Amino acid sequence: MKTVTNKTHSAIKVPLPRGKALHLGPRKTGQIRDTDASHPAVKKLVEAGTIEIFEGSHQATGAAGQTTAPHESTHGFGGPSVRQNKGDR
Repeated sequence: MKTVTNKTHSAIKVPLPRGKALHLGPRKTGQIRDTDASHPAVKKLVEAGTIEIFEGSHQATGAAGQTTAPHESTHGFGGPSVRQNKGDR
């Protein structure tokens, strides 16, 4: 697997073979097959500097230390999902 990094400040759509696409947010990474890296549309984005491709799970310089868990605020105990009736009814 190859790791793809979006180098822009906006979301992009990387066209892949077989009619598929990889959607990457600003400065985010994703993974594609090794064979997909040789696709002409992917090569065009690499040459333009829009994306960067790494072997395996290697990350760009400066990305170390940004290993926070996604959706940290949703971890833990949630409130009650059922409202109970109160009072005399």
